[in-house]
Amino acid sequence: MLNIYNTLSKTKEAFKPLDGNKVRMYVCGMTVYDYCHLGHGRSMVAFDLVTRWLRKSGYELTYVRNITDIDDKIINRANENGETFDALTARMIDAMHEDERRLNILPPDQEPRATDHIAGMHAMIQTLIDKGYAYAPGNGDVYYRVGKFVGYGKLSRKKIEDLRIGARIEVDEAKQDPLDFVLWKGVKPGEPSWESPWGPGRPGWHIECSVMSTCCLGESFDIHGGGSDLEFPHHENEIAQSEAATGKQYANAWMHCGMIRINGEKMSKSLNNFFTIRDVLEKYHPEVVRYLLVASHYRSAINYSEDSLRDAKGALERFYHALRGLPRVEAKGGEAFVERFSMAMNDDFGTPEACAVLFDLVREINRLRDSDLDAAAGLAGRLRELGDVLGVLQLEADDFLRAGAEGKVDAAEVEALIQARLQARADKNWAESDRVRDQLTAMGVVLEDGKGGTTWRLAD
Repeated sequence: MLNIYNTLSKTKEAFKPLDGNKVRMYVCGMTVYDYCHLGHGRSMVAFDLVTRWLRKSGYELTYVRNITDIDDKIINRANENGETFDALTARMIDAMHEDERRLNILPPDQEPRATDHIAGMHAMIQTLIDKGYAYAPGNGDVYYRVGKFVGYGKLSRKKIEDLRIGARIEVDEAKQDPLDFVLWKGVKPGEPSWESPWGPGRPGWHIECSVMSTCCLGESFDIHGGGSDLEFPHHENEIAQSEAATGKQYANAWMHCGMIRINGEKMSKSLNNFFTIRDVLEKYHPEVVRYLLVASHYRSAINYSEDSLRDAKGALERFYHALRGLPRVEAKGGEAFVERFSMAMNDDFGTPEACAVLFDLVREINRLRDSDLDAAAGLAGRLRELGDVLGVLQLEADDFLRAGAEGKVDAAEVEALIQARLQARADKNWAESDRVRDQLTAMGVVLEDGKGGTTWRLAD
């Protein structure tokens, strides 16, 4: 039985889909005005992990993750660059997809873009006006009336009276209450706009997700996800809009992943303390970065550091060393490891415990390697099978362990020197054997002698 921590109830709950075995999940995606930073990667990987486990568990999942392709940041960046907003977003969407492929992130089933759902936003906004939950003050804007929605704050546990303390209305706003938020923004000079019943303008951020999610998944669906920084106000406002418009519960379960932190602060473009995914991938293998992101529980914060990446690399090297030299065969044996792994994942996607199971499986593979090669190979298949749930361990061992060797050493030269050393050892010419090893060491090559022969990798 899968249990998921529901941010709405603040408890772990037994997961029961609304419609038999079918699961509908919506996750807030990227605002595509710049390259994705590692914090975005954390969210993408976290819900990729959820996707993989739900499907591994036999659920029929429809996974929707949106793209915000119009907002203030996009408009400002496009103006700075001297390009149109849609040219900028097209470029950034391509870059995002490239980052995802490198991190082995499965594409969502649907990837709606805000600008393709303007008509749906008009319809929901009009419904909210008709029901008294929204108002158009006549300046081209439309606002949501927060005070009318009973239960506002139920996700974040914030109280309206506390939020009003210190809140104020800006000079250029026509709000009735400082807590009211914009659904439609009247046009401003030099900004892209769309015609609407309230005049030309563009959508507010919150209404975009309410419309895209309900359009793709229906008025109620199983899981809504995103980063913990979206819990308030974005997700709180989504609930208020959607439930006021439909009269139905919006999402059954809310999942929020933790942030990437740098020296205790959230990684953020606004704080200028972020690393783009492509920056990190210039220094570290994509699978190392992915393992860093899955080894911690999805709800916990990850403190980014060179040490944490080195630890992730070391963990993967242990796994791949266990796989090295064993034939690729169908997973066999290790049922107790599978049961423990499943228990961990069914407990709110408990990846730290799941990774611990993989380490135990590696120890068993290494124990059997010299005494029962068939059993070791079957368990190696099991290790790859479980690793696939985490999105790792699908490479050839040598390809991972020798990653980065190209351009640093000549593989043919290394192999020739290894053969020369093996011949020297066969001739009992220990001095020559040591000389060749020293030559390889000076080249940055580490030799590993085993029962199956000598293998090599680059030193860290």
